[in-house]
Amino acid sequence: MWRPIDGQFMKKNRGPFNPNSASQSGMKASKREIFDEEYRVVAVESQSLTVQGVRSGKVLTIVNHNPETPLTPEEYPQGKLIKLSDPSASQAN
Repeated sequence: MWRPIDGQFMKKNRGPFNPNSASQSGMKASKREIFDEEYRVVAVESQSLTVQGVRSGKVLTIVNHNPETPLTPEEYPQGKLIKLSDPSASQAN
C-alpha cells in the first residue's frame, strides 16, 4: 500500500533490481556515510520520522514498520539531534 509522506506519494523505482539500492542511494563516498552524521528531527508521525543532516543538509524520512510501537513527539521532539545506527552492525549471524 502506498501512502503519502509530506503530501506527496512515494514513487516506485522501475529501474533494475538491486538488493542494496535503498541503502546505497546517493552514497558514493562511503557505505557508512549515513551513520557518520548527526541529524536534526524535522517532523514526527506515528509511523515516520523526518530528519535533516546537520552537515550535509540531506533530508531523510525513516519509516517505522512496527505499528505496535509508534513514534511520538515526546520521544523525538522537533529540533532534537540524533545519530542513526547501522542495524547490520548489531545483527548476530
